[in-house]
Amino acid sequence: MTALVRLVGLSRSVPDGYVLRPILRDVDLRLDYRTSVLISGPSGSGKSTLLNILGLLDRPSAGSYWLDGVDVAALNDDERSELRGGVVGFVFQHFHLLPTLSVLENVLMPSDYTVGRQSALRDRAEDLLAIVGLADRFESKPMFLSGGEQQRVAIARALLREPKLLLADEPTGALDGATAEEVRGLLMAAVQEVGSTAVLVSHDVARYGPVVDRHFTLVDGRLTPAEGVPR
Repeated sequence: MTALVRLVGLSRSVPDGYVLRPILRDVDLRLDYRTSVLISGPSGSGKSTLLNILGLLDRPSAGSYWLDGVDVAALNDDERSELRGGVVGFVFQHFHLLPTLSVLENVLMPSDYTVGRQSALRDRAEDLLAIVGLADRFESKPMFLSGGEQQRVAIARALLREPKLLLADEPTGALDGATAEEVRGLLMAAVQEVGSTAVLVSHDVARYGPVVDRHFTLVDGRLTPAEGVPR
């Protein structure tokens, strides 16, 4: 069976004065469908860069990337955008909700370019909001929600189009301990409901480690399986 994600010898470098500074070094990774992965590591180790490449927001300097059987390097910008919109969902640390839109409208944002499915997507959005515990807040604006509630909206938005790959960058990093624990459980439950492969970047190994299928560490741009965890 074709893997959902396949990275071979992937590297990323950025200009630093007169030299190139490596961010990622020879990353190899295979992720099957419907699995969950935690990537941990110190600040500046390349975690967000790797997530941006996986989400087609950045390009590697070298190496190969196949996503859902597609050779990403062969795609132009429009094709990358189309693949990203159909396959990838994002959950960020700082929510990125539009303040002038209601909760339901924020969740429906990814559907703007989907023609002929508005009714079905609205039903889907309402179902997801119910899953994350916001069935009674459809018409609320983000400013009237707590941080945890805003992140729940962001999770529902990311899962609206049932992405095969969900990328979450410190999804509970901006929340207090009790709220983070609650949102963490809702995130994993929602991912399981949709059947997405989830790649979670987090420092919170103690909380995420026991609930994911695989755990990798990223140090100095090199990705390795965490000790005692199969690759």
